[in-house]
Amino acid sequence: MTHRTTSAVERVRAAYGRIAQVDRPEVWIGLRPQAETEADAAAVDARVAAGEQLPLSGRVFAVKGNIDVAGLPTTAGCPAYAYRPEVDAPVVARLKAAGAVVLGATNLDQFATGLVGTRSPYGAVRGAVDPAYISGGSSSGSAVAVALGIADFALGTDTAGSGRVPAAFNGIVGLKPTVGLVPTEGVVPACASLDCVTVFARTLSEAEQALAYMTAPPGRELPDQAQRRPGPWRVAVPERAQLGELDGGWAEAFETAARRLAEAGAELLPVDLAPFTEAAAMLYEGAFVAERYTAVGAFVDAHTGSADLDPTVAGIISRARDVPAHQLYADMERLAVLRARALDSLGDADALFLPTAPGHPTLTEVAADPLGANARLGRFTNSTNLFDLAAVAVPAGEVNGRPFGVMLIGPAFTDGRLARIAHLLTSPPQQLAVVGAHLSGQPLNGQLLALGGRLLRTTTTATTYRLYALDTTPPKPGLVRSREGGAPIEAEVWQLPAEGLGMLLAQVPRPMALGSVELADGSSVPGFLCAPEALEGAREITPFGGWRAALPLMERNATAPR
Repeated sequence: MTHRTTSAVERVRAAYGRIAQVDRPEVWIGLRPQAETEADAAAVDARVAAGEQLPLSGRVFAVKGNIDVAGLPTTAGCPAYAYRPEVDAPVVARLKAAGAVVLGATNLDQFATGLVGTRSPYGAVRGAVDPAYISGGSSSGSAVAVALGIADFALGTDTAGSGRVPAAFNGIVGLKPTVGLVPTEGVVPACASLDCVTVFARTLSEAEQALAYMTAPPGRELPDQAQRRPGPWRVAVPERAQLGELDGGWAEAFETAARRLAEAGAELLPVDLAPFTEAAAMLYEGAFVAERYTAVGAFVDAHTGSADLDPTVAGIISRARDVPAHQLYADMERLAVLRARALDSLGDADALFLPTAPGHPTLTEVAADPLGANARLGRFTNSTNLFDLAAVAVPAGEVNGRPFGVMLIGPAFTDGRLARIAHLLTSPPQQLAVVGAHLSGQPLNGQLLALGGRLLRTTTTATTYRLYALDTTPPKPGLVRSREGGAPIEAEVWQLPAEGLGMLLAQVPRPMALGSVELADGSSVPGFLCAPEALEGAREITPFGGWRAALPLMERNATAPR
């Protein structure tokens, strides 16, 4: 990502200038005094000047109001619930240790109960693009703080979609990690077994960088991702009929995004969405809502009728008190069946591709039907944590001038894989010319396949190249441009996700380097070239016309008696 030269103090001043400019007080529950924040930033600048490595220096972030920040009240969106923590939540502490500076605590749907962003005595958080529309919740303030350019990134939480729906409605990225990947200590629980801390940012790379400093060693063994079948990314996409009713233009926008994935090299697969949507309905309609009563039910009961309680949230939590135990066990059995069906339907797909939400309601529409509007918004997100899946939400254009978002969902601990697939939508794919061990069927070709590579065509280079067998173990070729004595060399052109190309280059040892390779048709694409100084002791194999044609000679030489 782009290197920042702005000092931490300059960035803090710019953030407070932006806060005054946008005039959105409903975003914040506890905005820190500017002088206090600048003092923290000055300390970061001093540490950097002293030679300390602080990768997030010059960044400012906002924190959802149900996550502890030392010195700020943790309200969870309820003034009467507020307490003042003495220490930061571990996730906040890690980001601060990397040099990021906290701006303040943001507004949310009370007790993180809702996907609308309007259930708060601190005021409804309006959408960043069109204030007549909801911001989405429950991490409403955090998402809008990022979308309006106030914060570089922000923390939210996601139990039912709260870290993804606001991202979609405000045109930003939302990463919902695997449950347990990011510590939840110091977070007011909604459903403790399902909660996870999420991150919002304006770009996928920025969100990934922040998440890297938030993660903790998982409490369970990581699955062996190396067992993924080689080939292009395989993405499961449901038929339009299974998506149900969507806002006008949203089905077309989703299909356009799916085509972009295919054009970028992904293989689109069919999937049965029914088990996902059936499980989604269970989160609030079934017995699992009882865990919300476990979290804050006693407090809600003790403050019945208080103006500090949002009536919709209080009603949801209070009703959960009376869920019978037998219903919970029945729902757990049903959920296990649905999860098995869902994973069977996904098969060996790397990800499930969905709209993040089925529509974007106005503030007026939510006020008229608060429960119905909220239930509709969770159609595609509610099942993710119930099924123990990871997810990433990214922008995918606009519909009627407002953001449209999509998400990729995959098995637990495939967070990095999902991000790489998402980059197909946010970064254009790159081409790469290969002439040696990365050719189809050769030993290193699996690197291209594992990164989602797709063979575009087999061709040759222009006649201005010479090929050498380098004195390495195992043998590999070196391609060099030459003014004389050159010939066309067999080459393959592969398409890779932009992130995949970067990861591949990080693995390439000297004397190989990326350069521009001219092809027979006169076009030029990036490819692997060899530094001329590495040719000492190398055998020229240009007359063979390519590495594969020269391999029999290499093999004979390797087995010949010495």
